[in-house]
Amino acid sequence: MKIWKKMVLGAALCVGAVMGSYAATGGIAWDKAPVKTNDLSSLQNGAKLFVNYCLNCHSAAFMRFNRLQDLGLTEQQIKDNLLFTTDKVGETMRSAIDPLQAKAWFGANPPDLTLIARSRAGAGGTGADYIYTLLRSYYRDPAKPTGWNNLAFPNIGMPNPLWQLQGTRKPIFDTIEEHGHEVHAFTGRWDQLTPGTMTPLQFDQAVGDLVNYLQWMGEPAQNKRVMIGVWVMMFLLVFTLIAWRLNAAYWKDVK
Repeated sequence: MKIWKKMVLGAALCVGAVMGSYAATGGIAWDKAPVKTNDLSSLQNGAKLFVNYCLNCHSAAFMRFNRLQDLGLTEQQIKDNLLFTTDKVGETMRSAIDPLQAKAWFGANPPDLTLIARSRAGAGGTGADYIYTLLRSYYRDPAKPTGWNNLAFPNIGMPNPLWQLQGTRKPIFDTIEEHGHEVHAFTGRWDQLTPGTMTPLQFDQAVGDLVNYLQWMGEPAQNKRVMIGVWVMMFLLVFTLIAWRLNAAYWKDVK
């Protein structure tokens, strides 16, 4: 009976840790990103968000502006809405920040984001899942130099780039005892300190569009690759049927 009680207690502690132990796991569990790289309206909105909120500090050195025509945008629309005054449509997406200033402000140069959605995959999910969770997990922390912290990336050096859209908020923690120590467990609930320009639902949708674009940017030809793969599989299926019937015809007189 004592062994059974210990098993139940251990299971309860494990569940508490999985629900959001912030101190020991190095971040919360990742949410599933709503990635649909064939949704052109989502990708176009994600590209707009990327240029307006990410490209100030982060580059996308392997992506050219004119490649956005694959998303259904015309060259003129790209020039009018997504280019800075000094950029040209055939140039790569370079950040506006000075690398020396970035290192002084954040401690390191912001990473290039061209392949970020492909490089951040881990045991918790895909790279898109990680970014989707990260951008929705910022909270105010006056103890940090930037004034921001993040549940998915504790002690992050980057401030919240989307705080005007999301507003400011703080996570609600429960204090539980785990192996004789008090641990702060994230409840999944937030205190909204100041409102943003978007509702929580609108903000989640906007982050989903941004992550969708980052996923597409890591491999712009992925939709075409999938389409070609489907046609190849259909051809092989038809060819297999033909080969099977030819084989039967060749061997029908052999006894």
